[in-house]
Order: sequence, then structure tokens, then C-alpha cells
Amino acid sequence: MDAITGAWQWLGTAANWAGEKGVWHRLGEHLWLSGICLVLSCLIALPVALWLGHIGKGGALAINISNVGRAVPTFAVLVLLTLSPLGSHGDWPTVIALVLFAVPPLLTNVYLGIREADRDVVEAARGMGMSGPQLLRRVEIPLAYPLIMTGLRSAAVQVVATATLAALAGGGGLGRIITAGFGNYDTAQVVAGAVLVAVLALLVEGVLVVVDRAFDPMRGRRRGPSGKTPAPAPAPAGARPEPSRST
Repeated sequence: MDAITGAWQWLGTAANWAGEKGVWHRLGEHLWLSGICLVLSCLIALPVALWLGHIGKGGALAINISNVGRAVPTFAVLVLLTLSPLGSHGDWPTVIALVLFAVPPLLTNVYLGIREADRDVVEAARGMGMSGPQLLRRVEIPLAYPLIMTGLRSAAVQVVATATLAALAGGGGLGRIITAGFGNYDTAQVVAGAVLVAVLALLVEGVLVVVDRAFDPMRGRRRGPSGKTPAPAPAPAGARPEPSRST
């Protein structure tokens, strides 16, 4: 309880929020680093996953490789990259480590989302004469949107939480508050830094949930008001009913 009370008092001290070592500055560094890593991860994973899911080939190998990547400790990768020649190039070791950490959930979810799109709908669109890119853009991606956003939310939260390790490689971010607390034997500051990282991760998750619901291309058509799949639309006026078939 003393640590929690001390953390609350630390967060309530205005001096801890100002200056280059203050919370606002560290928060900006943390968001910038996390944003760069997430954008790079999307640029790498999304085109590969969308294309493999569309053609239906090579996906199993890609998912297995991404699963192996998940098993590699991010901290170990960060240490190795920091000790390599890249260690003298600013935040590059941290960026590479976080990108490698964020690619697997994006690759897996996007690929599975495309492959699990309703095949009847996809084949109907293909029968209407849609080209491959049109089919991917107008049918498969909207159907896969929930899984795509799930992968994006998972990657974003993981990157925000793991970017704390940047402080161990001399980088910026909220992790510097934690490492400074350890260096000063200030438990309250350590707890305060951890709380800030946790709150930021929750806020990022909440914002992406709102974005997910706001930009869903099939919002209102996936489920009806009662939670059930909507019934098919009635046939146009003047259309002849399909003749019944006797058994």
C-alpha cells in the first residue's frame, strides 16, 4: 500500500510532469516510437498476408514462421541488436526488435481473416466478373475486417507495452521513468511508471475498439438488432418466384 500511495503522490506532483525528464515528454517519445514500429509492421505484414490469403498459397509456411517469431524473446533480440553495430544508430535496435514482435499477430490474423471469408460470397463476386484486386478490395477485406482489426489491436497493445524496454537500450519513452526509479531506489516512481504504461496500453486498446466499430465497412449488416443474422432482402417487385420442386 505504501508503494501505491507513493506512486499516487508521485503522479500528483506537477514537477514530475514537466521538463525533458517529465511524463509528458516521455509520453511523446513513447507514442512516437510505438507509432513508427506499428506503421513499419503494417507495411511489412499487411501486403504479404493479404496476398497470401487471396491466392490461398504459402499461408501455412508464413504462419509457422510467424509463430516461431513469437517464441523469440523480444528482450533477447533487443540486447543482441544493441551489442551489434546497429547499437550505435539510435533507436534502430529497439525499432527492429518491436517490428519483429508486432509482425506475427498481424500476419496471422490478416491471413486467417482473408482465408475464412465466406467462400460463397467470394465465388459469387468472382462470377460477377470482378478482377482479383477488385475481389480483394471490395469483398474479402470487408469480410475479414474483424480479424484484421483484432490483429492490429493486438499488435498495437503489445508494441506500446513492450516499447518500455527501449529504456534498457538507452532509448526514450515511459520506460525511462521506471529505470530512473530503479536507479534512485525509488519504488514509488517505479510503480508510477508501470501504471502509466498500463494506462496507455488500455487507452490505445479503447481507441482502436472505437475506430474498429466506426469504420467497419459492414457495420449493421453482420448482425441484426436481435443479435441474429439478418434475413435476406425480399425479391424485387415483379420478379417471378422460383417454381417449387416436387420430390
